[in-house]
Amino acid sequence: MSLNNIFAISGSALSAQTVRLNTVASNIANADSIASSADQTYRARKPVFEQMMTDALRERGWNASDDVLEGGSGLGVHVAGIIESDAPLQPRYEPNSPMANEEGYVFYPNVNPVEEMADMMSASRSFQTNVEIMNSAKSMMQKMLTLGQA
Repeated sequence: MSLNNIFAISGSALSAQTVRLNTVASNIANADSIASSADQTYRARKPVFEQMMTDALRERGWNASDDVLEGGSGLGVHVAGIIESDAPLQPRYEPNSPMANEEGYVFYPNVNPVEEMADMMSASRSFQTNVEIMNSAKSMMQKMLTLGQA
């Protein structure tokens, strides 16, 4: 595998983890929002990652050598979509709330802040790991250039 492919693979992972971090931030920001009906209540969102196969990489302009692609293995990741959680919403009896429905209930999102913080830490560490991989590849390329001049 060439070092250029490492940049493409890590770059795709960085983009995917950025979407994941933004989704977590949106979930945390809306964790305490309320609505008077279940239809209007914010629902937790999760990105769905998908392995990019070689054809998808070529369509995106990334150059991967044919010997690397022979096995048909994936060479990156992208966000296939963002889905809403189907976990139940949290109806609470708060008749004094201006958002309460006729029965006195307000609906809170199905966002679990502890789960979201753990997801944020995981995404952040994955992002950091991919940055370190890119820095290592960059360092190896610089050393190869130095050896070529000797």
